[in-house]
Amino acid sequence: MSLQERDKKHLWHPLKQHQTHPESLGIVKAKGCILTDENGNEYIDAISSWYTCMFGHCNDYITSRVYDQMQTLDQIMFSDFTHEPAVKLSEELIKILPKNQNRIFFNDNGSTAVEAGIKMALQYYFNIGEKRNTFIAFENGFHGDTFGAMSVSGLSVYNGPFEDYLMDIQRIPVPNGENNQAILNQLKQIVSENNVAGFIYEPLVQGAAGMKIHKAEDLDVVLKFCKENNILNIADEVMTGLGKTGTNFASDQVATKPDIICLSKALTAGLVPMAITSCTEEIYEAFLSNDIAKGFFHCHTYSANPIACRAALASIELLQSKEIQENIAYISNAHKTFLEEIKNHPKVTSTRCKGVILAIDLKTNANRYGTLRDKLLKLFMKDGVFLRPLGNTIYIQPPYVITKEQLDKVYSTIEKVLDTL
Repeated sequence: MSLQERDKKHLWHPLKQHQTHPESLGIVKAKGCILTDENGNEYIDAISSWYTCMFGHCNDYITSRVYDQMQTLDQIMFSDFTHEPAVKLSEELIKILPKNQNRIFFNDNGSTAVEAGIKMALQYYFNIGEKRNTFIAFENGFHGDTFGAMSVSGLSVYNGPFEDYLMDIQRIPVPNGENNQAILNQLKQIVSENNVAGFIYEPLVQGAAGMKIHKAEDLDVVLKFCKENNILNIADEVMTGLGKTGTNFASDQVATKPDIICLSKALTAGLVPMAITSCTEEIYEAFLSNDIAKGFFHCHTYSANPIACRAALASIELLQSKEIQENIAYISNAHKTFLEEIKNHPKVTSTRCKGVILAIDLKTNANRYGTLRDKLLKLFMKDGVFLRPLGNTIYIQPPYVITKEQLDKVYSTIEKVLDTL
């Protein structure tokens, strides 16, 4: 019996309506940019398996270091102990994070990194004697599926059944240069009517919204307002972090730096789950007290897992290598060239790219998980390319190690599929 058939007996997949889509393709091998299914068919992973495997699947440099770590220390509770991989990772991350970041808190995944960031902001104000219970967030933002992260997210396709149970969130449009003053006016009203703890945002690129891109200078207008009004800025860099926008972090391109940063996905190169919430020393110091209740009592069993830390260290080493930096620049330039060629296609309404992220909007209205999306997915897979459209948006976020031939095939496959619509 195939993996696909065995799967249907017991498994419940995420983001899937099993009544209408009962099938899940069995993958038996992944190496570099190539996924191989149980029938021997190969697919270029053009979205890095949800933006995680940015250095390619089963990268030898990373797996060798993780193997070495597995022989020495596999897991240890982090509340009472520390270890070399965690200490070293904190040192290396602080070197490349925005300069105001100085403390590293470990989590399990992107959602829990955001959850910790939200709780940090709320408790920061609690500890200094202020009660703040409201957050500001962008419309159509996405920050995860745990309750706090879901609360600050704005995509109803995920949140619908839970709307009555979420936190108090004030949503603002994404600034685009033309609406900046209107947003500032809205922010002034929000601050006058609410006790705002933080503003959470995806810097430069809103991923789940369809890779929507905004300018650093427009985002900075909002960040400066929050800073001036003593509102903590929380950058969700789960998707954008670790080189995807052309710099180590999207926040590097914005003048006003966040107080809290959430990281995951590419952090461990897709090898094992781990996430980090970093913050300024000022925030950390608000938790120091002889009163034990003012400590940050938030913990995950696998916090700072040594194996995950070693994978993250290897990822950071690769990210800073000359080869990967050159590859990032090559992909970014190749995207721009391709978009120039495709932007006037009769089926294309708009295009954009930022770093290794590319997005194409089709001239059609399509549900996020509708029939057009399903049709596109099947057409791409038939041609040996794994792309997972978001409604009418086709996007690429390839591994940094993708070859010219593989990237060219991704581009040509998109053109071919557009021609068949």
